[in-house]
Amino acid sequence: MIDEWLPAPLRNFLTSLAIGLLIGMERERTPSAKAGLRTFALAALLGTLCTMLAEISGGTWLIAVGLLAVAAGIVSAYVHQPDPNDPGTTTVVALLVCYGLGALIWYDEAQLAAMIAVGVTALLYFKTELRGITTHVTQRDWISMLQFAVLSVVILPVLPDRNFGPYDAWNPYHIWLMVVLISGVSLAGYGALRLVGARHGAPLIGIFGGLVSSTATTMVFARQAHETEKVVPTSTMVILLANLTMLVRVGVLCAVIAPQLAAGFAIVLGGGLACGLVYVVWRWVRLVGDGELPMPEVRNPTELRAALSFGALFAVVLVAAAWLSDLAGPRGLYAVALVSGLTDVDAITLSTLRLNAMDKLAGDPAIIAICLAIVANLVFKSGLVLAAGGRQLAMSVVPGFVTAALGLGTALFLLRSA
Repeated sequence: MIDEWLPAPLRNFLTSLAIGLLIGMERERTPSAKAGLRTFALAALLGTLCTMLAEISGGTWLIAVGLLAVAAGIVSAYVHQPDPNDPGTTTVVALLVCYGLGALIWYDEAQLAAMIAVGVTALLYFKTELRGITTHVTQRDWISMLQFAVLSVVILPVLPDRNFGPYDAWNPYHIWLMVVLISGVSLAGYGALRLVGARHGAPLIGIFGGLVSSTATTMVFARQAHETEKVVPTSTMVILLANLTMLVRVGVLCAVIAPQLAAGFAIVLGGGLACGLVYVVWRWVRLVGDGELPMPEVRNPTELRAALSFGALFAVVLVAAAWLSDLAGPRGLYAVALVSGLTDVDAITLSTLRLNAMDKLAGDPAIIAICLAIVANLVFKSGLVLAAGGRQLAMSVVPGFVTAALGLGTALFLLRSA
């Protein structure tokens, strides 16, 4: 091994050199930059050298002196040869970060320094792409991100982490954590949907629309198919993929909240997903229609009112599920799952997993309850497709829902029989 024969100080300096060369190679691509390959490599080495000397002499001020020297050198370069098209702020900051990474390496944080160096290089390289993203961010997008920050960073930490209420089913911190989780997944899907746009076609709109809201996506494209008959194939693909994405979304929630049940959920949800995808592939035809696909208009998933509404629904379902499970056993929970799942799968999914985490519900009933909620939701959306999209769209979509439900049921039966 290289660690056995290469002295630690030399290894640290070689790592600094590699990091400086990595960032410097990117800056070398910019003709107006006053620091390139050699300058960044030397700055990283200087950071390591100053930190080593500071440790030997006990004068930590040497690190600050080195930083100031690097800053003064690069700033003076831009002052003496100013470029009206490039003020040089990015290169100046990047060079100072490079010096800091060199210092960090001496403190046996080479892996962290390397990770930061890769991130810095990526930020520098993808300047055009990042600027393009920011130009497409609307006021509504900023509001969504800021509201999510309020939900996760401001409200969540101050909530008490203790159980109270009927059956000790309410834990404010855990309830709001589920709100943050659902809002985060929906926000990610919303952001991806905004970036993808209509130009990338039905599959991506179906997938990302399903992450945001499979119900909203189903409604939008059902209405589109009703208004324009030639887009029925497109609407079929979007609706089916959005609702299959719902299975993936539920699977991710289960893996995060109840990893002990992840294997069982993977088998059951995977069965439904596989059968649904087989139908989707079978139904794949050349999409008709020259116009742009409509974008699902969904409510802001991080809006405080929406978050409070979901939190209240989750709390009610949590108590109802605990009460009926205690009163009538798993059958009571199944009844709640069927009713709740008609309009919202997330609430019953999270409440069921919460009961399992509290040792108030076994694994098999939890899996069955969530499967019943998914089937009930697909039944509800079948009626929605028929009412909003018409008979032709329903004849294309509903068999896909039935196929996914049968795959789900078959996988569940095989799992329980094993």
